This record gives sequence, C-alpha cells and structure tokens, in this order.
Amino acid sequence: MRLTLHTDYALRLLMLLAMEPEVLHTIEEIARRYRISRNHLMKVTQTLAQGGFIEGLRGRGGGLRLGRPAEAIRLGAVVRATEDGFNLVECFDRERNTCVLAPACELRGPLDEALRAFLDVLDRHTLADLVRHPGTLRSMRRLLEDTAA
Repeated sequence: MRLTLHTDYALRLLMLLAMEPEVLHTIEEIARRYRISRNHLMKVTQTLAQGGFIEGLRGRGGGLRLGRPAEAIRLGAVVRATEDGFNLVECFDRERNTCVLAPACELRGPLDEALRAFLDVLDRHTLADLVRHPGTLRSMRRLLEDTAA
C-alpha cells in the first residue's frame, strides 16, 4: 500500500503544528521549511480544516494551529480523511471493476483484512505519539531549521 502525497504532507503539517503548538504557522513558512509545493499544501490545509484537525486564524499575525489536542488526533482518522479511497486492487472498486476473476477470486479477503489491520494500527497511535520523545523532537526541529534557511 502506498499513501498519497496529500496524506504525507498532511501528516508532516500536523507534526509541525504539534511540535510547535505555541506558534501560528503560515502555509508559506511550512512549505518553505518542508520544501514542498505551497499550492499542494493549500489543498492539504483545506482537507485538514474540513476534518477539524487544524484551524486557521485570519488576518495579521494569523496562521494555522491544531484544531484539537494532539492526543485527540488519531493517525488512522487523518489517513481516512486524506486518502481518496482504499482500492488496493481493481476489484475493490465495484463500479470500475473489470477483472474477470472477481466473482470467484479469494484475493479480496486477505487484502481487505490487511487494509483493516493497517488502519487498526494507525488508530492506536496519536499525533502526540509522534512528537513525544525529546530527542526525536530536537532532531526534527533541527532538521526543519536547516531547511528554513
């Protein structure tokens, strides 16, 4: 399974907001620090705001911050909100499925079970878990400072 860039950027954005909750971050700043597309990041922020994961404050001195505590943001919920779908193989998409084996194939069951297991693991972890360890936090901050220059 492969997550989209949309989900990848969403998780990175949330990690930064969780690492530095006292700071309001702008899209321009986040894009620069992560060296990612500002336009793509705009779409990501819309998705995260619609899901209640972040909120934006308008006006001078505005920016982005978490919409709820990092402890309340489950990684599985973020992935579900940011991925278009979980059609691991063609037969998962009933409308577009053209596989002639679909009526008899036993592959769908194990793949569906694997997908559920993947999401179950993500559901056990929160955003706070990703920024909990001081050493990891220091390293991530240092790396983001290096990219901000």
